[in-house]
Amino acid sequence: MGRTLQVGLGFATGRRSFQGVLRTYIDNWKESQESLSPKKVALHLLVAYDLAYNHTAAADYAITDVEVIRALASVKLISVSSMKREARKLVSREVLSREEAALLFGEGYSAKRNAILYEAVKARLDYLIFLDDDEYPLAVVRIGDRDFWTRQPVIASHIKYLSEADVTHGLHCGYVSPIPQFKWNDQFSKEDFRLFIEAISNDILDWDSVQDILETRGVTYADLSVIQRATHAEEVPEIDGAKFISGANLGLSLKPTSRVAPFYNPPGARGEDTFLSTCLSEHKVLKIPTYAFHDGFSRYQHVLRGVLPSALRAMPSRGPGIEERFFKACVGWIRYKPLLTYVINREGYEAEIDAIRARLSATIPLLCAYFGTDRFNRISAELEDYHCHVGEHFKEFEDSKAAWAKLMAAMDG
Repeated sequence: MGRTLQVGLGFATGRRSFQGVLRTYIDNWKESQESLSPKKVALHLLVAYDLAYNHTAAADYAITDVEVIRALASVKLISVSSMKREARKLVSREVLSREEAALLFGEGYSAKRNAILYEAVKARLDYLIFLDDDEYPLAVVRIGDRDFWTRQPVIASHIKYLSEADVTHGLHCGYVSPIPQFKWNDQFSKEDFRLFIEAISNDILDWDSVQDILETRGVTYADLSVIQRATHAEEVPEIDGAKFISGANLGLSLKPTSRVAPFYNPPGARGEDTFLSTCLSEHKVLKIPTYAFHDGFSRYQHVLRGVLPSALRAMPSRGPGIEERFFKACVGWIRYKPLLTYVINREGYEAEIDAIRARLSATIPLLCAYFGTDRFNRISAELEDYHCHVGEHFKEFEDSKAAWAKLMAAMDG
């Protein structure tokens, strides 16, 4: 039978609803673990939670579901204060400097992911699987005028393919993008929107993918052929020095620890999975044939209870909360665009920034008029701010990788 594989399930969350998502993954695991026979697997839960994100309390993250507890070998709840205490210990033992500890475990989403990663390595786990609190182990396929659903063995699939890879990342369906459905008119056309998307585009967002989303009412459907031949994983190619992955439905091999890289995002930005992607040139990265349904607008939590709609709704740009989510996503994207461009296209960096400025200058006023607000002007201001600090952010990124390598070496010693 061999030894038992020690596998972590990592959630970086600020929603109490993650409890329902966790229960679904555990139930899903119980149904699919037989496919890994004769491997023995122990699951360990690691949750880095943020009380400020959605006004929650520590008690909201306590695991009390008996079925979940029975399925887990251990539970590690990581608060902001507990991670600060752990960081102070690392500094006092001279494993890290105060600045290095702040880089790895300070503010932002990457810090929570690093906290989970650190605790997983500290616990001597073999693998770590990152799951999101708004992604469910389901795939939705469009056949004719109806949507059909199928269970996806997310945890089992990552464990299967991590035996031959350093990193595994799965596929996504559902409301993958926060881009709503627009109604084009003389004041704001599809061509105008194309220019705007080209300005803020990144590794997960380009005009081709946006067009596909617009043609399917904002829904990304799973590929039925992928589901039917769910035994074939593809190696992720390197593009511009990066092997691009997603931050959830993501598996990491933790052995040897010298090959484990940290997450980083510029202050106040996202993109932690994108910058990890630029550290994977020497890693084997597999795209595995397993979907997760992304409930990007938090409108479909009832699917966790088995209520599976026959047709997913379009998310109109005028819907409640949709403009807010789209705006926040745009700000998050533009904040990490300068550093991503600097990392993957140093020689063409200034020319690319000028091109982004021109596209934003032409389209932001139209976007403001469409939504009846001047808040979208902030996107241009954010671009200039993060462009001005791109050298500083690049140094932080490089320093965080060096600090993490030092930490891993100390933990191996």
